[in-house]
Amino acid sequence: MAGNVGLVSTGGGTITVTAASTASNFTLTVPAVTGVLVAEDSATGGAYLPAGTTAQRPSSAVAGQMRFNTSLNVMEYYNGTSWTSVGGYNINYVVVGGGGGGGNNIGGGGGAGGFLTSVLNTNVGTVYSITVGAGGAAGATGSNSVFGSIIAYGGGLGGTNTVGGSGGSGGGGSGGASNAVGGTGTSLQGTSGATASQNFYGGGGGGGGLAPTNQNGGLPGSSFITGTALSYAGGGGGGGNSSSPGTASGGGGAGGATGNAGTAGTTNTGGGGGGGGGSGAAGAAGGSGIVILSVPTANYSGTTTGSPTITTSGSNTIISFTSSGSYTA
Repeated sequence: MAGNVGLVSTGGGTITVTAASTASNFTLTVPAVTGVLVAEDSATGGAYLPAGTTAQRPSSAVAGQMRFNTSLNVMEYYNGTSWTSVGGYNINYVVVGGGGGGGNNIGGGGGAGGFLTSVLNTNVGTVYSITVGAGGAAGATGSNSVFGSIIAYGGGLGGTNTVGGSGGSGGGGSGGASNAVGGTGTSLQGTSGATASQNFYGGGGGGGGLAPTNQNGGLPGSSFITGTALSYAGGGGGGGNSSSPGTASGGGGAGGATGNAGTAGTTNTGGGGGGGGGSGAAGAAGGSGIVILSVPTANYSGTTTGSPTITTSGSNTIISFTSSGSYTA
């Protein structure tokens, strides 16, 4: 039957419409601004929304329209400007800041970049900016890494004749002038740096896992986000003079012996740089940070900027940013 049917209930209550053929569809329109329509085929049934791909969105959408997006597997509505998901999906992430640089001359090891790993519930269609922090030069603080509103702070600098700097993880204190203390790490991101021993060694830089011990760098944090166990944000080792230089792991650089420079932190690990040994040896730069996202493949939008590496692990798509860019959920 073609045309429109008007239904009026003067006393309130419920009007039931049953199609003559149960295999046929019918459309009900509620024109009033405050009108409410509930459609169900049984007590345990449900209303059906229009369903289609992203490409099939209405070309002249109006505010309030709703549909099920089969490309993204989410309900969405038009807010008058753009299509917005109802709810979203979870992204697992690892965000590591740039490592701090080691100090000179029995210098403290650089602190590792802040290490953060958790889950973010996203909004479909939202663009999440990614910044990968650079490692600090010798005796300088590392730069922050950012995923949306999540910030992993750069590692603190290793001390040169002074205390270590604060950051994601604190830098180690210098052993050149005094028993200088280490810098302070950021809560839930990294540990503080170690105190130095005057004329013997610089303190180890803090790490994303466990605190440093004397001249040895703090232990890194670890993650299985890529499907393989990986370590990030190891603290730099302190420089040695009358004692052996500090060791390091998880991308942190080892300290230098007397007359030898420290070892640089490894690129894209957020490792702190090693402190320089006695006799004026130079400290080393920290390693740059990294941002890794693990997205359910069923929800992966495929929209990124920058040059991330895309891999898969089980039912997830892994997006690894070693330089800045963005991901659109």
